[in-house]
Amino acid sequence: MFWWFERSGKFLRYEARASGNGFEFCVIDPEGAETVERFADSRDLARRQAEFEHIVKTDGWSGPHGWNL
Repeated sequence: MFWWFERSGKFLRYEARASGNGFEFCVIDPEGAETVERFADSRDLARRQAEFEHIVKTDGWSGPHGWNL
């Protein structure tokens, strides 16, 4: 699943995805740098997503915008 946040015409994207032995939380910043965090449990991934969304909204980003694939 992909989500985008927008601020001042720039976009920040994050992805939540299943991997071979767990889950990945991937953030792509407006310059294209990618950070990946790995989780064994879907509940831990969901907590990280909620934490991330709170942080970026507090930092002035609007969203999330996006869809599930």
